[in-house]
Amino acid sequence: MTLGFQVKRRHRRIAPATVEAFRALPVANVSDCMARMFAGGPTLRPIHDVTGVVAGPALTVRARPGDNLMLHHALDICEPGDFIVVDAGGDLTTAIMGEIMAAIALKRGVAGIAILGAIRDADEIRSMGLPLYASGVTHRGPYKNGPGEINTPIALGGNVIEPGDLVLADGDGLLSVPFDSADRILTAAKAKYAAEQEEIAAIAAGTNDRSWVMAALRDGGCAFDD
Repeated sequence: MTLGFQVKRRHRRIAPATVEAFRALPVANVSDCMARMFAGGPTLRPIHDVTGVVAGPALTVRARPGDNLMLHHALDICEPGDFIVVDAGGDLTTAIMGEIMAAIALKRGVAGIAILGAIRDADEIRSMGLPLYASGVTHRGPYKNGPGEINTPIALGGNVIEPGDLVLADGDGLLSVPFDSADRILTAAKAKYAAEQEEIAAIAAGTNDRSWVMAALRDGGCAFDD
């Protein structure tokens, strides 16, 4: 194959039951259980009106900045429920997709799309309801010449994503969970979520313990003006 211009097969894909289980958990809880060291980057923001967690197996695309040929092909070969993640180099001068491609994505049944780059037709896409994350918006349209890659490892904001990994996103941003770590992270994130719900209930009841704040200040050597 030609390095930089190739379409590879995806040899594994996170199970639908695992995807569904993660949809019930805030991305922040999952992030906490991954040592807070992984994220799709602060520029990836939702274009759509966020109503919950978007989740699906990664279909990865590496696009030449300003060119969407490989994303077009990804839309043709994706499976229902896929989360298409695109490394377009973070370029904000030229859009990688607009409402026509969004309509194709919806028809194909994708879970969502994330683009480290720009999109256009933002208002139309928002009204269509496609879960879409992007780094920016511009009216300037793309070229369709390539090169690029599909189903090779990419990185969004330093977060390496392998084909078939779990991709999650909500109002806080995007995160991927490595295929081989998904079950372990799911168990930890469920426990984290349950603990937070208990704390929120204690706050409402007025029984939460805040003594740790003063303990942390004193342990850190904080000086108080008495």
